[in-house]
Amino acid sequence: MENLWHWFFIAIAALFIAATQASPIELGHYGHGAILAHAPVHAVHAEPVAYPKYSFNYGIKDPHTGDIKSQAEERDGDVVKGHYSLVEPDGSVRTVNYSADDHSGFNAVVHKSAPAVHAAPVHAPAYAHAPLLHHY
Repeated sequence: MENLWHWFFIAIAALFIAATQASPIELGHYGHGAILAHAPVHAVHAEPVAYPKYSFNYGIKDPHTGDIKSQAEERDGDVVKGHYSLVEPDGSVRTVNYSADDHSGFNAVVHKSAPAVHAAPVHAPAYAHAPLLHHY
C-alpha cells in the first residue's frame, strides 16, 4: 500500500505541474481580474497611407447601341468633385454634378433635359380609288 501512495503523490504532483504550466495568466490590476490564455504576441505595424489625390475622365459614344455617356472626377484629400451625363432611352440627357467632403457629406444636383424631338416626315396622303363597276 505504501508503494501505491508513493505513485499517487507523484501523479498528483505531475498533474499540478502540468496544470500550472498550461493555466491562463491573471493580469492583476492591469486586466481588472481578467484572465487571458497563453497566445503568441505579434507586433502590428501600420503601413503609411499615401495622400489620396487623383483625377480621371472618360466618354463613350456608341452609335450601334446608342450608349452615350461621360464622367469626370477629381479627388484632393477628403474632397471629391465630379460630374457625369448620359442619354436616357427617351432621348433626354441626365447630367449629375456631385461633391463629397467631411463637412457637407455627399451632395448631388441632377439636371434632365427634355427629350430630343424629331419631326416625323410628312407624306402626301395616299388615296386609293376603288374600281368602278357599272351594272347595266
